Amino acid sequence: MIKIGVVGVAGGWSSEEIANTLEEQTGYRLLVEMDRVKYSSERESMFFGDVDLMSLDGLIVKKIGARYSPDHLQRLDMLKYLYKRGLPVFSKPSAIAHCLDRLSCTLTLRNGGIPMPPTVLTEDVEEAADTVKEFGRAVFKPLFTSKARGMQVISGDDANLSARIREFKNMGNSVMYIQKMIHIPGRDLGVAFLGGKYIATYARVSNGQSWNTTTANGGRYEACEPENAVIELARHAQELFRLDFTCVDVVETVDGPMVFEVSALGGFRGLWEARRINVAGMIVHSVLESIGHGKLD
Repeated sequence: MIKIGVVGVAGGWSSEEIANTLEEQTGYRLLVEMDRVKYSSERESMFFGDVDLMSLDGLIVKKIGARYSPDHLQRLDMLKYLYKRGLPVFSKPSAIAHCLDRLSCTLTLRNGGIPMPPTVLTEDVEEAADTVKEFGRAVFKPLFTSKARGMQVISGDDANLSARIREFKNMGNSVMYIQKMIHIPGRDLGVAFLGGKYIATYARVSNGQSWNTTTANGGRYEACEPENAVIELARHAQELFRLDFTCVDVVETVDGPMVFEVSALGGFRGLWEARRINVAGMIVHSVLESIGHGKLD
């Protein structure tokens, strides 16, 4: 029996979808939650319950935890250990690490020449205040977050500007990620790739009552056929990370398309709700082929 585990969240829709698909294809099901994995130096392996993860044929990483946090970097180190000892891991832990937090993702994108909204990172409150005044309005983003959780919009003419920035910093954001607030034309795009090959694009459409388009704040998914320039920009962006599956967040601006971020863990629900694309099936098929087993009867 082929044994491939899924690193995910029990009860999470996308994690369960991949685990169910693997069970259908291989007869084996294992959903690994990283907060329950232990390392034993004496036994030289990682364990999830009684399962020695090195006994598996591979791991598919979907979620490293229910919410993004710095703990995920330590959990990736554990997955790196397994990978370096020869266990196939999809996507590679080192590739995920480059896009897991906004600082690393942004530096990688900018080093690759990818256009992004003007962005400043600083630990200094007064530097941050000067940045907001220069930008006019800015979005302060935690380094580890998704669906706009913890983000704040701050204006340069705010009478309590420094106090608001200090409050944001004291909420655990020692490094402040500050991005100029740009006009979003009612939507932004998720451009998905598998093994570097373009799959499809979906749009996150605003409900008109929130500054962002996330579904957590009333946005909805819609099918989208973007211009070729959007696809090619996203293709170049994801090539910098070498992920097995990725979704590139793109915004169409008056100055051309720009990238917000590259995600190694998102995009499933958008592709399903907007395009009825079964990404879980595509990923499982790709992984089975990659480890040499091919599609099973």
